[in-house]
Formats: sequence, C-alpha cells, structure tokens
Amino acid sequence: MEEGVEGDIKGEASKKEEEEGGEALCSSYEELPGLQPWVVTQLKTLKILRPTPIQQRCIPPALAGRDVIGAAKTGSGKTLAFVIPILQKLSVDPFGIHTLVLTPTRELAFQIADQFRGVGGPVSLRLSVVVGGLDAVGQGRELSHSPHVVVATPGRLADLLQNSPDFTLKRIKFLVLDEADRLMDGRFDGQLRTIWAGLPPKRQTLLFSATITDRLQRMRQLATSEARLKLWQVFVWRGKEGERATVEELEECYALVHPVVKDATLVATVLQHAEDKPRDLILVFTDTCKRTQVLKMLLGALGIESVALHSMLPQKDRMAALARFKSSQVKVLIATDLASRGLDVPLVGLVINHMAPTLPKTYIHRVGRTARAGRKGTALTLVSPHEIKVLLAIEGETRRKMTEMKTDEVAVARIMKQVNVTRRMQEIRLEQTDFDERRNINKRKRIILEGRVCLILTRIIRSSTGVTSTTDGCSLLEMPIVHGDHCSCRTSSRCNPHC
Repeated sequence: MEEGVEGDIKGEASKKEEEEGGEALCSSYEELPGLQPWVVTQLKTLKILRPTPIQQRCIPPALAGRDVIGAAKTGSGKTLAFVIPILQKLSVDPFGIHTLVLTPTRELAFQIADQFRGVGGPVSLRLSVVVGGLDAVGQGRELSHSPHVVVATPGRLADLLQNSPDFTLKRIKFLVLDEADRLMDGRFDGQLRTIWAGLPPKRQTLLFSATITDRLQRMRQLATSEARLKLWQVFVWRGKEGERATVEELEECYALVHPVVKDATLVATVLQHAEDKPRDLILVFTDTCKRTQVLKMLLGALGIESVALHSMLPQKDRMAALARFKSSQVKVLIATDLASRGLDVPLVGLVINHMAPTLPKTYIHRVGRTARAGRKGTALTLVSPHEIKVLLAIEGETRRKMTEMKTDEVAVARIMKQVNVTRRMQEIRLEQTDFDERRNINKRKRIILEGRVCLILTRIIRSSTGVTSTTDGCSLLEMPIVHGDHCSCRTSSRCNPHC
C-alpha cells in the first residue's frame, strides 16, 4: 500500500512519501524499473534471484536520485538495497571517492565490503575498509588512491579526517548509514559531527535499520541536502504498522532457570542441539567482555570448542574468530552485542541469550542472527525469576509470545556441579592474566576519546588540593568540553546551565 503525505525536514517544505510494506510484487530483479542488465546477470551468478520487499521498494527511488530511509526486519536484504543502486550509479560515472558507508561495528564493515565486492566485480570496484584496530597509516595510504567506496566506522574515519589534511570527502555522491539507529543513539555524536563537516551539502543519503520507528524523526532531520530546498522527495519505507518485529521462520523460546544452574543449562542445550543438528552453528550472547571470555574458557575446559568475539580482543583475533565460525571450523561463537548487528552467517540455527538483554530492541537484533533469508531458526533466552519483566517487555516489543522450553532437568543436574566448579577455575585463571588491566586501559581510552578527560583531572586535583565545587553547583574543572553545540558533560544531576 502506497500513500503520499506531506512532511518537512529541518523546517524546509519538503514532500515525503512513506510506504508501509506489503507483499512482494516482483518475482525477479529484471522486473525492477531502472536496473541495468549487467546487475541482474551478476546477481544471478551469485544465486540471488528474487528481490526482497525492502529491495523492491527502495532500489527504484534510490536509482532515481532520492534520499531513502528503509526499515525492515533483520535478514531482509537491507544491505543489497543500497549496494545495488550505488554500484549501478558508479558504473556510469566511476571517479574518486564516490560513496561513504558508515556502520557502528568493525565486523559489519567487513561484511558490507564483501557484498560490495561480490556484486561489484564487473565494474572493477576499488574499495577501502576504514576501521579501528588496524594500521591507520596503511588505511591512509589506501584512501590516497581514491577508492570508489569507503566503508568505515565513525571513530577511525573522524580521526583520519582530523589528522590527514589531504584526505577529503567533498566529492562523494552517496552517504549510507547502515544500522542507522545505533549510529545515532548518541555515543557517536562527536565523531559524526567531524564527519558531517567534511561532507558536501549536495549528496544522496540512504539510511537503513531493523529498528527505526523510535528514531525516525531524527533520521529525517539527518537526510538533508541542497535538494531539500527544491521540494525534493524523501522516500520512507517501513514494514506494516502492527507487524511483529521478528520473522515467521523464527521459533522464540525462553527457559526459566535459577542463576545457579544457568551455565549448566547453557552447556546442556549446546550439547543437545549439536547432537540433534550437527550442521547448525550456535551463537551465544552474553553481556560483558569478561563473561564472554569466561564462557569460552568454560566450554573449552568441558571439551566444547568455541571462539569468542568481544571488544577486548585485538582486531586480528576478532577477524580470525569470525572467519573460523563462518567457515564452520568451530560450531559455537560466544559474543557480546558486538555480534548482534548485521552479521550474516547463514548456518546459524540457534541463538542463545545467556544473559537476557535489557533493551527489547537489542533482543530483536540478537535473534535476527538466525532464521535469515527464509531459513528456519531458534532463539532461546535463559531467564532468571527476577528478569520476568524483561521478558514481558521483549514480548511487548516483538508483539509475539515466547513459548516456554522445558529443560532436561536430569541432564542439567548431572553436570551442574562440574560446570560450576570448572567456571570458578576459569575465573581464577582469567584473574591471573592482564585481562582486567587491559579492560581498564581501554576504558581510559574511551573516556579520553569522549572528551571526559577533564573529569579525571578534576578527581586528581581535588585529591591533592582539596578543591571543591563553585557556588553554581558545578566545579570549574567540570565545565563541559563543547564541540559545536554538543556537550560532553555526563554529570547531568550536577551540571551547570552552560550544558
């Protein structure tokens, strides 16, 4: 169902077309208006034969030069919805840095790059991935060769823009924000301001996410260019109102477990699923880097090979772990929410939430790692009695009741003591390493990058001089660091009016 409505963006009189998703209209890519034959041929070579609803709705307006905001469930083909029109436009006019794609995680950046390379083979695509954890000098050298497409995380790109005077994005034609709601949730604001300052006002902006509704207004404000002054249209596509947030092929379950038996339940579930479906991959989500590492060590000590993925790992180790998992060399991946966004591993048949996510939208992204592209999958959330409210909030967001999965209590009881003792041993082993020290170093780095170093200096100076706060309720040393109109102060309860 399509309907045109009037709207405005950043105060300008602009027309917005918003469509609520319906059934697929095209049976093949040949039927999409404006798509060139070489694109269709390349997609057939890759065994990609039928466009998904978001691709059918968003590719034509993108080819027509319109800004696009697209919201669809996980696993619905959002990446190709921007890769295809960009590559077709690039084939007509290949020059310099044509497209900038921003994404919140390094792993997702590499995955997007793979899709560009796969579809873009016939156009001799030059592509550069710019993310943290890798050699910045080498990345700067790549950018000096003017790749057609740059896929980047905000932090490293902002750093290169600030420290490489010869690097410019002033000629890009496309700006893409993948997982746009995560990029715009506030934690990247400082880096994004640096990037926006380096972009041309006349560009085409494409924004995509699985969870977009609560941030749609902010995304509309971002999709601005000089074309807005000409009453240009912004095309907005999202799923049907009231439609549930997870796919039909996903079986969603929960198991009510006491915290004492949670690890044993996890181990028993992994062993049982591996026996029942030996080809499946299993993805386990938990909440912290330390818990992720402990669970990986626990499974290893119990004879279950697994890999871990979290932000404390060096980038090369993260890439190696993901490669081993994707190639089925290892069947189990233990991860933080670093792996919850956009990662596409077709053989994942089971997602286990070892720790229930506190935000329902995080749950949607986690379970979206299985049951992708029409395949079946299962998501199991281990819930402690005090987490029932979290479970109800998730069901309210997804508009779907989970079914209770009865665990094999005999099997769990049989291994519970061994699992708990082994876990404690692994925790002791981890404490004997420099894991906590590395975590503290990373935390200090993040504080400095967020512009909060002034608060650290405040504490140091106060401890040595006894300086207290001023009469306005906020220490002079705690005056916020301001970048443009953005305040980095995080002490909202004691913040002065300048914030």
